[in-house]
Amino acid sequence: QVQLVETGGGLVQPGDSLRLSCAASGRTFSSYVMGWFRQAPGKEREFVATITRSGDTTYYADSVKGRFTISRDNAKNTVYLQMNSLKPEDTAVYYCAARQVVGTVVMVFTSTPQYDHWGQGTQVTVSS
Repeated sequence: QVQLVETGGGLVQPGDSLRLSCAASGRTFSSYVMGWFRQAPGKEREFVATITRSGDTTYYADSVKGRFTISRDNAKNTVYLQMNSLKPEDTAVYYCAARQVVGTVVMVFTSTPQYDHWGQGTQVTVSS
């Protein structure tokens, strides 16, 4: 079992940058595919970005491609989401998610049912 804790949210202006962190408990972090999702008020939780266990492969939602970067440090049990050129429509609660994968197949997951561990979320508000 892994526990996830997100930090780094806050109130920023359009065009600003913010980096979210997600710290994971346990000694098997490198066996988890990690993802970031977000949920705006009145909307469903949506996929933002995902990264493979090794960190070699990443995948992004079209809405954030070119502005957000997901990365991980397996030695620190942490996954990051660097968010640049933030827009008001990026305002949401951002959630970190994990899914353990065994074997050698390289996998990424982009939907909420594919993940079985979630953090509590961190609020990001982009407003002038």
